[in-house]
Amino acid sequence: MEEIKVTFPGEKRVDAEYKGFLIKTDQSVYAGGEGTAPAPFDLFLGSIATCVGYYVLAFCQNRGIPLDKASVWMHMHKSEGKKMIDRISIEMQLPPEFPDKYTKAIIKSVDSCAVKAHMVDAPAFEYVVKIDGAD
Repeated sequence: MEEIKVTFPGEKRVDAEYKGFLIKTDQSVYAGGEGTAPAPFDLFLGSIATCVGYYVLAFCQNRGIPLDKASVWMHMHKSEGKKMIDRISIEMQLPPEFPDKYTKAIIKSVDSCAVKAHMVDAPAFEYVVKIDGAD
C-alpha cells in the first residue's frame, strides 16, 4: 500500500509528502489563502495536462520526432449549471516534421494517460477518523 502524509503548515496551506517529494499547496488570495503555491485543484488539472504531455513526449522521442516546436494545451470547459468542468479538450501542437500517418496513433497514445484512466475508472473512497490519544 502506498501512502501520502498530509500536514498543515499554517494559514490555508496544506502540504503532502510523497515518494520523497514535498508537494505544497495554498488557496488563492480570493479563497482566503496567500497564493504561495497552487491550490489542490490546480495540481489535479496540472496532473492531467502533464500526463498527456508525457505521452506526447514519449511518443515523439520513440520515433525521433523533435519536440522543440511542440506543446500541449488543455482547455477546461465548465458547465453553467453545476459550475464544474464537464469537458476537457486536449490540443497537441506538433512540429511540421510530425508525419500525418501518426495522427490517430498519438491520440490513442495520449488517451491511455494514467491520470485520465483513474478518472474514468475511479477508485472507491473510504474515510477513517482517528482521534489522537483516544482508545
